Amino acid sequence: MAAVLTPPAPSTTAGPRAVARPPWGGWRSRWPLLPLVATVLLPALPHGASGGGGGGPADVASGLAVLVCGGRLLRLRQRPLSATAALVLGLPAVGFAVATVTAADPAAALPGLVRYLQVFVLVPIAVCLLLRDAHGFRIVGGSLVLLAVVQGVTGVHQYVTGTGASYMGDDIRAVGTFGPGDIMGMATVVAYGLLAAAACALRTPRSAPAWLRPCAAVLAVALIVPLTLSFSRGVWIATAAAVLVVLALTGWRQAWASLAVLGAAGVVLVGGFGIGSDMIADRAASVTRVTSTPDRSVSDRYAMWNAAGAMWRERPAVGVGLKGFPAHRDGHASIGLSSGSDTAGAGQEFRRQALLSPHNMYLLVLSEQGLIGLTALVGSWAAILAGAVRRLWRARSRGHAALDCGLAAVALMTWQCVNFLYADIGGPTTVLSGVVLGLAAWWALGGPDRASTA
Repeated sequence: MAAVLTPPAPSTTAGPRAVARPPWGGWRSRWPLLPLVATVLLPALPHGASGGGGGGPADVASGLAVLVCGGRLLRLRQRPLSATAALVLGLPAVGFAVATVTAADPAAALPGLVRYLQVFVLVPIAVCLLLRDAHGFRIVGGSLVLLAVVQGVTGVHQYVTGTGASYMGDDIRAVGTFGPGDIMGMATVVAYGLLAAAACALRTPRSAPAWLRPCAAVLAVALIVPLTLSFSRGVWIATAAAVLVVLALTGWRQAWASLAVLGAAGVVLVGGFGIGSDMIADRAASVTRVTSTPDRSVSDRYAMWNAAGAMWRERPAVGVGLKGFPAHRDGHASIGLSSGSDTAGAGQEFRRQALLSPHNMYLLVLSEQGLIGLTALVGSWAAILAGAVRRLWRARSRGHAALDCGLAAVALMTWQCVNFLYADIGGPTTVLSGVVLGLAAWWALGGPDRASTA
């Protein structure tokens, strides 16, 4: 009798064979992020090599990121941006163009046009388009944390060894590798990293290893030390505002617990170990005295703000033109304005640094670009911040997997908007403002849809 061949019984575990995929999608698909990572990390170079203004290594890397983005769009022939995203991100270019054309010397305003387009239009658009999902966002955010750690360690070492920038007669001010000519540089990057680490600690990705959350929390708390030793009041205020906004969006129970941890850490670091307690207390108290008994730096800032207002009243619609503030400063400033600020320490001899900006981004835009430019730029930022908060709120109610990205985007955008009340663009960290705007715009203008498939 012939044998009957019967097929084997179907296995309950049989199914399509899973294709092994690297957890980060492989560097073959992630290599376009390398210029963005380089843009974030290159400001850590010593201030002589990183460039005092435009044209430094970080700016070159940002230009490469824009070129890579353009090349990918031409090769893939994909629709680059939605109509809403194109409008929000491209709106500031209108004010820049009008201020350049209407300037008394359009040729002198051209470098300002290029710089503003780079930081506030091209780099944010490149970040939006090069980030494919939440993993890409986390790579760039992790780069911010790494930069903050490097600069923070350098700053603490400067304070401990007395090799920092001069502050009240002592070389103790933590400025990282940026030097005394850019005292806000280290504080800025440390604040970025602190907020990115705090967002990861508050809403750690579900697929993350168990050690990531405690490490992120420890880093966020540890970065408070170099941020404090920077003695930058504006950065303190902006960071506190961003942290409070993020804690409110995570839920009041977790907010109170986090505030208790931060308060305990502050008591231990400042009170227990005495880390600059007297100077820090005096510096913090001076925040409430800036209107009654302002120090010299605050008086000069008030004089520059008044000068910016006078320039705007002279040409309210279009301003005096890009890069026009230094040329019109003496004609509008009061006689009480000093010729410059004293800088020394951190390997630099004593020198006078000219005051060429009002140290307020909104007043700088108002004086140089008028109401047209201010409306376009602030309108774009307000749309990004509002969209980021709205999408974070919706993502939180739906249990979204990329809430850490949303928290980081809202925190960084809030910090940038508040800090611009006390600072403006300038120095090697300027291009990082464009990266931060791009991260926030990615989340606000389409990030959650793409992140949901990560």
